[in-house]
Amino acid sequence: MSKIILLNKPFNVLCQFTDEGIKRETLADYVKIPNVYAAGRLDKDSEGLVLLTGDGQIQTRISHPKFKLSKTYWVQVEGSPSAEAIKQLQEGVELKDGKTRPAVARIIDEPKNLWDRTPPVRFRANIPTTWIELSISEGKNRQVRRMTASIGHPTLRLIRYAIGRWNLDNLGIGELKEISIEPHDLPEIPTPNKRPYRSKKPFQRR
Repeated sequence: MSKIILLNKPFNVLCQFTDEGIKRETLADYVKIPNVYAAGRLDKDSEGLVLLTGDGQIQTRISHPKFKLSKTYWVQVEGSPSAEAIKQLQEGVELKDGKTRPAVARIIDEPKNLWDRTPPVRFRANIPTTWIELSISEGKNRQVRRMTASIGHPTLRLIRYAIGRWNLDNLGIGELKEISIEPHDLPEIPTPNKRPYRSKKPFQRR
């Protein structure tokens, strides 16, 4: 039986254990368990779930795009997205590095038991904000922020709520917990595509 660590990463914390030069907060300020590393990354200006492990195979099964493990985000955006804007997220949007895969997207109420962010989000008093729950299974650079910007609603706050079957429930900001996992908890290894068999025609003399 293997184990992984769930961490609710605060805002402005680097998703790595060391910081060259400037002394900024890193995972080392929150994770005191030796010989583990993040299975995937979360931007410094994003909050929420990070999974850590000391097992390279588990790290690959969680983070490599080929396994298409779903990641769910709570996204606070500027303005009030229309049904058509949400549909664009669901169908995939064009970014500079290609079109995104179809996503699961819906407008939600502000999540319950949401912690205060430090520093707080800057709002424009005359413009409302909206929370979107967005699930994707790929990992383009800063993808969620670029997706909401592409539909005209910049991201103000971004929280990763879940990775696969693991989520932030009962995990306060900066808190971590270690859990045991079974092989079936991880995505299956994809079967390589085999080239279709083609019968060879018998050699014919001319």
